[in-house]
Amino acid sequence: MIKNLPDKSGIYLFYKDKELLYVGKATSLKSRVRSYFNHSKNMRPIEVLIKEINDIKYIVTESVIEASILEAKYIKKFKPKYNVIGKDDKSWIYFYLTKEDFPKLKAIREHNLKGLKAKKIFGPYPNIKTAEMMKLLHFLFFVSKCNPNQQKPCFDYQIKKCLGVCINKIDKEEYEKRVIKPLIQFLNGNKKGVIKNLEKQMKAFAKEKRFEEANRVKFQIFRLQKIQDASLINKSFVEDYFDEKKKELRIEGYDISNLGNDNKVGSMVVSDLNGPIKKEYKKFKIKTVFKQSDIDCLREVFERRLKHKEWGVPDIVLIDGGRAQVNLGKKMFKNIFVFGIAKGKDRKKDEFIYGGDNKETIDFIENNKNLFLSLRDEAHRFAINYQKRLARIK
Repeated sequence: MIKNLPDKSGIYLFYKDKELLYVGKATSLKSRVRSYFNHSKNMRPIEVLIKEINDIKYIVTESVIEASILEAKYIKKFKPKYNVIGKDDKSWIYFYLTKEDFPKLKAIREHNLKGLKAKKIFGPYPNIKTAEMMKLLHFLFFVSKCNPNQQKPCFDYQIKKCLGVCINKIDKEEYEKRVIKPLIQFLNGNKKGVIKNLEKQMKAFAKEKRFEEANRVKFQIFRLQKIQDASLINKSFVEDYFDEKKKELRIEGYDISNLGNDNKVGSMVVSDLNGPIKKEYKKFKIKTVFKQSDIDCLREVFERRLKHKEWGVPDIVLIDGGRAQVNLGKKMFKNIFVFGIAKGKDRKKDEFIYGGDNKETIDFIENNKNLFLSLRDEAHRFAINYQKRLARIK
């Protein structure tokens, strides 16, 4: 039986005849189950009676966190006796949602459960690192840690990990729909259902032109599909669950090359923190502007770009230009941070012109100026090269 077990995460179930004696989770089902048969001096209770076991079943999961959730469901439903023998089950961890308009996610030990008034209780989770699991669930589902009607946005809101409970940007009905229901669904073991519902949300936001929210849901789906979380059970949580900015941040840079009345062109270049994503570059031959006007050319480029939802949604838009260009970008890229880099009055000094007051984003740009200067130069290079190619064709 052990020989046929997969080297994948999941839960394993030990049976004596048809009685479930023990359920456990594993990063590798094969390695974990094999370990029970490598007898040592300090044997676990289940190892002492290992000869009673005459059947082993297993269920593969996509990740260890899903194995933890499934293990909890089996323990709660079947109460296998060897999950209790030799263990202090009173110290097992449960998660619960508080009873309030914007429920919070908290952890509690079993001996404190009596009298708890909660919206929903999940568990028990016998072997988890509670802080890391909580951190992951907050990260995946934007669970609020703040309270409504605060005087200023919470830190999580500033780093896009809160939907705005603190500043009344989301009401309790939408919070229930976007945060609580997906979280409950996930902790009940239905990740596929969560992703399916999130995909519907993303399409609805895109249709309503709520591109920032569509983008947020897009990356929420991406995170759920890419869960790699053995660290929750087997080793310390050394770094953030996802290198969020490096994996997710989409920056689009724009420039217009406008020499004479012919061959007006625009460019769109794309980057994340790993560098340019050249396969997503776009070039535009200006079709509707017949005079010298960078602003009008830029407006045409933005209008054409915004028709292509399939290109994704930028987190930051960079324009090679000054205040007029930035104001146009703000007007057209609603709810997306726009800024420009101008050459300055003497055309020797790069001037950063911000189209918003989001301190966290501004600090990020200020700390990565070389990245954005390179992207500005890349947009300029791409536009000029396209213009030269068109001139050669003529």
